Amino acid sequence: MIFLFAALRLFRHLEMTNLKIEIAKEFSPALLQAIASLLPQLTSSGHAMTAAELKAIVASPLTTLFIAKDEGRIVGTISLAVVQMPTGLRAYLEDLVVDSSYRNRGAATALLQAAIDLARNSGARTLDMTSRASRENAIRLYERLGFRRRDTNAFRYSFRY
Repeated sequence: MIFLFAALRLFRHLEMTNLKIEIAKEFSPALLQAIASLLPQLTSSGHAMTAAELKAIVASPLTTLFIAKDEGRIVGTISLAVVQMPTGLRAYLEDLVVDSSYRNRGAATALLQAAIDLARNSGARTLDMTSRASRENAIRLYERLGFRRRDTNAFRYSFRY
């Protein structure tokens, strides 16, 4: 049974041999549609991204939107922000999501590695991200890639519109 599971996992990895990580450089309706289908898999509290919001992300010099594609289909995304702070150049990751039918096949690892590489090459001193405690598989992935838990408290101020 264990051998069958291992063979199945290997087969699932082989299925996505054409995975490519790209930086979204321009707006397209297809990109907006892909993100619209991915975001509900990340959070139920978000809102539908508008074309104007996606255009702003793609145009921003502070934000990089990475997309994972398999055979041309967008199957995942992650956002990287690199900003100058008084204490140094800092980088932040947000909104990592991979389509549920593509999970455990390397897309999240590839997205994270691309973001880590760009943050490092940008000269950032640190790269921070958050994750819910319930996302145990994701947390194991982050730790395997070198992320370490910080002794800190996360705070959020929510604006009501």
